Amino acid sequence: MTEVIVEKRDAVQWIAINREERRNAMNAAVIAGIAAGFTAATNDPDIRAVVLTGVGNKAFCAGADLSAGSGSFKYDYSKVGLDFVQLMKQARDLTLPLIARVNGHAMAGGMGMLGMCDMAIATDTALFGMPEVKIGIFPMQIMPVLQRLIPPRKLYEMALTGEPVSAAEALEIGLLNYVVPAAELDAKVDWLLARLLDKSPTAIRRGKYAMRTTEQLTFDQAGVFMEGQIGTLALTEDAAEGRQAFIEKRKPVWTGR
Repeated sequence: MTEVIVEKRDAVQWIAINREERRNAMNAAVIAGIAAGFTAATNDPDIRAVVLTGVGNKAFCAGADLSAGSGSFKYDYSKVGLDFVQLMKQARDLTLPLIARVNGHAMAGGMGMLGMCDMAIATDTALFGMPEVKIGIFPMQIMPVLQRLIPPRKLYEMALTGEPVSAAEALEIGLLNYVVPAAELDAKVDWLLARLLDKSPTAIRRGKYAMRTTEQLTFDQAGVFMEGQIGTLALTEDAAEGRQAFIEKRKPVWTGR
């Protein structure tokens, strides 16, 4: 079995960390496997969404593999950009909807995996934490994605104490979209996917690109940028089909162009 399972299910690319015995902890092969899954999804015109998860029911991702000989925290500083940071950037630049199916605990780097996704559904028994300070380090790499999600007071508490929060509290602070019993996790993921897959892939692709871009702009700059984006989007086949379907009171048939 590979470290990461990549499976195409109709219009959805499923990517699963396959290290259940190590609580789906990350190593170089896991990071490379997820990155390859993102690339394959981007290059496949039939793919409309991506789901990231872990194998089993104990952990979504426990963070870096800390076992003896794992090589964690031994970096090649001659390279520009750490592999995990590059993966988070790749995820944020992905123009397909990216859903985290959180099948268990998300800790340390697993919080980064969760934070780089657009939406997240978790089991009600999952815990979420940044325990790095307990082993003498700090969640440096994952902070850029989590600072956009977690309110500052709570983020400081979690990072400085290293203590986890429950799924219910993770939902309350905006880290998750939905929390469900484990038996209902797949049904809820399918429900969310269904709400995405019947929409215009062109609108979603351009919309995600625009949303990510404007995060870095001032309000005035974002307004000017969005003016150009709506004008461009209006010229697409999907926009024309959407308007025509509305006039004819029928479901649109999207081409994705």
